[in-house]
Amino acid sequence: MFSIDGKGAEHTIQFAVENDWITDIASFHSEKPSSLFIEAIEPSTIVQIEKKELLYFYVNYPKFDRNFRVIIENKFIQLQNRVLQNISASAKERYLSFLDAYPLLANRIPNKQIASYLGITPEFLSSIRRELSTK
Repeated sequence: MFSIDGKGAEHTIQFAVENDWITDIASFHSEKPSSLFIEAIEPSTIVQIEKKELLYFYVNYPKFDRNFRVIIENKFIQLQNRVLQNISASAKERYLSFLDAYPLLANRIPNKQIASYLGITPEFLSSIRRELSTK
């Protein structure tokens, strides 16, 4: 999931890997168009559900409500941790955290997308990778 700023630069907010979910929850709940983009960069299963249908499931299937609540709570925790990292960790620390969170993703997506997630340039990411590979 990413946004595009006024200069055309992409800012990646999060990735979703196998058996994971991704959504713009603000757009979903406000029922207004999203300012974010969600792009499937590998074959994916896309599920689209309208708000009234989701509310129906919440009310009529308590287990569904609980499962979705846990998913959303876990995503919220991940995003909180990511915000804290972005304001307190070095680029190298953020990259190591990315590798810890997405161990198989680093070799499957372009450096440009990883750099966008880390808030650095692809060139600086290459520099960090070089430094780590020589240790």
